[in-house]
Amino acid sequence: MSTDQELPETQIEVEAESEQTEDSHTEIGEHEYTVEELKQELEETKQKAHEAWDKAVRTQAEMENLKRRTQKDLEDTHKFALTNFGKELLPVFDSVVLGLQAATGDSEEVQKFREGSELTIKQFEALFSKFNIVAVDPIGQAFNPEHHQAMLMQEQEGAEPNTVINVFQKGYTLNGRLLRPAMVVVAKAPENNS
Repeated sequence: MSTDQELPETQIEVEAESEQTEDSHTEIGEHEYTVEELKQELEETKQKAHEAWDKAVRTQAEMENLKRRTQKDLEDTHKFALTNFGKELLPVFDSVVLGLQAATGDSEEVQKFREGSELTIKQFEALFSKFNIVAVDPIGQAFNPEHHQAMLMQEQEGAEPNTVINVFQKGYTLNGRLLRPAMVVVAKAPENNS
């Protein structure tokens, strides 16, 4: 309505009431919504949007965790791929070492056998070093059931109880993970014969 025309006061009041009525009801399609209904619907929509956002953030976090776990599993697979091969290789190495220890005598054949065995052992040790296979030789150390297998306990003068005093067979680790425990003799406390 134009402000140039002057309206009687009663007509202005009627138009103001009509504008208030239009503000409190909005017609969308064939249904009329009140301001309260629209506010409630807005709140519901905000809640749904918040839930969808929360779900999206959680899904993204789960994907990041999955990515990290997959990466770690892949690294572990590369790092410990030689576990079974290393376990199968150790008895062969032990046999070469035992053969060298058993080769006694001064004949030329025995000396050649010893030299060949020593070179083979050096090759094994270089291979172990290359692939991070480390010997566990715990003489004098405290007994550790995670890396040692006690074969026998015996008294030994001068040895602290629960320390390794002899190694029957060395143990080995691959990248810090145990391949084979060391087979050991553990010192025990002397019995008091009173």
